[in-house]
Amino acid sequence: MVIGMIDYRKEDKEDLGEEKIKVLAENFDEGKLYTRYDWTAKLVTKEDKIKYLKTALRYWYSNEWYGSEKPK
Repeated sequence: MVIGMIDYRKEDKEDLGEEKIKVLAENFDEGKLYTRYDWTAKLVTKEDKIKYLKTALRYWYSNEWYGSEKPK
């Protein structure tokens, strides 16, 4: 069955009256496996890692709040 430009697969099944009917089968694209991005690979030195952590944690543990998170 072709709707638009998509070719849907069909399979034959029996309904409750044991009559053969055509229904849509599984129609999906195969997923692609991917590896996780290792963001720590670009932090080579110890100083780079400490600088990153200080910057990242500043949002959670400081008084610098922006936008809708700002306490009223």
